[in-house]
Amino acid sequence: MKADILTIQKLFVEYKIQLSEKNIVALSKYCDFLIDYNKKVNLTAIVEPEEIWRRHFLDSIYPLTLADIPDGASLIDIGTGAGFPSVPMAIYRGDLKITMLDSLMKRITFLQQLAVKTGIENWQCVHGRAEDIGHMVEYREKYDVATARAVAPLPVLCEYCIPFVKPSGIFLALKGPNESASDAENAVKTLGGVVEDEILYKICGEERRLVVIRKISHTPTNYPRKSKRIQQMPL
Repeated sequence: MKADILTIQKLFVEYKIQLSEKNIVALSKYCDFLIDYNKKVNLTAIVEPEEIWRRHFLDSIYPLTLADIPDGASLIDIGTGAGFPSVPMAIYRGDLKITMLDSLMKRITFLQQLAVKTGIENWQCVHGRAEDIGHMVEYREKYDVATARAVAPLPVLCEYCIPFVKPSGIFLALKGPNESASDAENAVKTLGGVVEDEILYKICGEERRLVVIRKISHTPTNYPRKSKRIQQMPL
């Protein structure tokens, strides 16, 4: 069953998002390929086309309307999984230069094949763990924007993500309603950031929270720590 594209377009317009024909074609290919690939490799529990459009695509793109991301910005998505939020962002904002980082090769393989299927060229994939890649000179403090969607509790997520952001850049944490920026106050300060904004909103009746963290100074070189340490003793 295919999603009703007219209904989808109307839904996106309600959120002040105008999808181009090129966007729709690429997202449709993404949806179809995700559903098909998911039959052999478990990538998402959401498998109904319209639900993918609502709960994955709209949920990923809408934060771009809430934060000021300049043209041509470099963006890294930490723990990208099946490509959320980074692939819908890449499709909607073709000017962005996107890096997708994930620790599981099966997800990287999917994303590499997806790039061929959709013809989208403004992204690259990196296989590795954030706590290791975050110390590598070619990735550390090299990005205008870092994103992550529901990967871990916010204090933990900050340690994984903020080291990738260059001073003056931002970290966008896409979270549910039960966490707040105050939960990560110490982590944000320790890692060189400051909470710039915290936005509550709803996607199709489900509450969401976008935490916008501005990087104001360099992250100390001992962060991120090893994963076990991060999990056991969050900042």
